[in-house]
Amino acid sequence: MHYYAVIDTNVVVSAMLKWKSLPGNILELVFDGIITPVFNDEILNEYREVLSRPKFNLSKQIVEDFVGNIEELGMSIKAATLDLDFSDPKDRVFYEITMESRKSEETYLVTGNIKHFPEQCFVVTPREMLESC
Repeated sequence: MHYYAVIDTNVVVSAMLKWKSLPGNILELVFDGIITPVFNDEILNEYREVLSRPKFNLSKQIVEDFVGNIEELGMSIKAATLDLDFSDPKDRVFYEITMESRKSEETYLVTGNIKHFPEQCFVVTPREMLESC
């Protein structure tokens, strides 16, 4: 089967820091073509900004290669602003892109912070996404 997923930054960071992990398995499925990542420029910029933080000790080349691969393998879409409150305003875009993508594809939102989003069957943890695959 083939899946579409908006991948929250916390999953990306966890995978990049420990590849042999559940988040790492999610990105392996992306690179194997089983999961198509769905994003917009704001999400890609957040990946770049967060992964470039000195505390993660990732080189600029590694960060750019990763984001470039996501761009190449994924699907960029635009989404309307939704009238919902989020405890962290940066989470809004991940939900908006998921909702827009769901208009044409069954799309999941994969996050390690499931409580930050409205309770929906398509908002899943990395483990739950792997169980779907």
